[in-house]
Amino acid sequence: MIAADRVIISVAVTGSVHVPSQSDHLPITPQQIVEESLAAAEAGAAVIHLHARHPEDGRPAFEPEVFEEIIPPIAAACDAVVNITTGGASSMTIEERLAAAARFSPELASLNMGSMNFVYSGIADKVTNWKHAWEKPYVENTYRKPFINSFEQIEYSLRELGERGGTRFEYECYDIGHLYTLAHFADRGLAKPPFLVQGVFGILGGIGADHANLTHMVAIADKLFGDDYHFSAFAAGRHQLEFCTHSAWLGGHVRVGLEDNLYIGKGEKATGNAQQVRKVREVLTGLGKEIATPADVRKALVLKGARNTTTQRSREVST
Repeated sequence: MIAADRVIISVAVTGSVHVPSQSDHLPITPQQIVEESLAAAEAGAAVIHLHARHPEDGRPAFEPEVFEEIIPPIAAACDAVVNITTGGASSMTIEERLAAAARFSPELASLNMGSMNFVYSGIADKVTNWKHAWEKPYVENTYRKPFINSFEQIEYSLRELGERGGTRFEYECYDIGHLYTLAHFADRGLAKPPFLVQGVFGILGGIGADHANLTHMVAIADKLFGDDYHFSAFAAGRHQLEFCTHSAWLGGHVRVGLEDNLYIGKGEKATGNAQQVRKVREVLTGLGKEIATPADVRKALVLKGARNTTTQRSREVST
């Protein structure tokens, strides 16, 4: 692992797992997502991981025109690295999942490294008052339908976004086997170092939120990638902060945000993403860690720079 001189805080602002009925603080509209992103950047997040939602009911959205209302305002107002999802939702086709990233050619995009059971149907057992008709069937469907990320789809993503557009990737690894999948594409020259390996823990169907698993994932990644990778970790739900702490202690980076956890403490819902960013920043500085700036991220991950994204070029032409 490339040990972090400065810890990168990523913030996953809204995601596609949680539904509006779970929290009034989950950002839904483009304006809310922009406001939450800018507040998180102000609080110390150097990377903003973005999904989009349909503003009328909060359904996950893939349409570039929805992202058009989110990404340019963020790019115009702050210097944070925009990281666009290619995961979207399991109900989307690969072309739909890549549509926004293909439109904006971002510096960074997420890439899930394998098909898996990605189950969050348990939400249906906890919500009693549903705001929208789509929500309950949506979460229940994850019990019966896996999230597909075939090798063909991974290669398609690497070629369409990486080779053609110069986008680099946050490789989301939900299990140890996903590290070996990344190694396979690295051996073929399709995935290029330095890699950003994002360990994801606590998703039903993936690796559990056990600290021994985090240590093991780093050990295997060290074996496969040596000094050619940066490591980051997050855990879903109540394990969020402790896994961030563990990752930073090992020399890695961290991710927080309402995509992963709707709470700020036991029984207390977070009022926004910036609240979580401030809390993890306090932990990191308490450990004696410095916090990475967007410029630090671009240098460490060898990103192409905001000027080389479609968003930046379009904004310059319009002005």
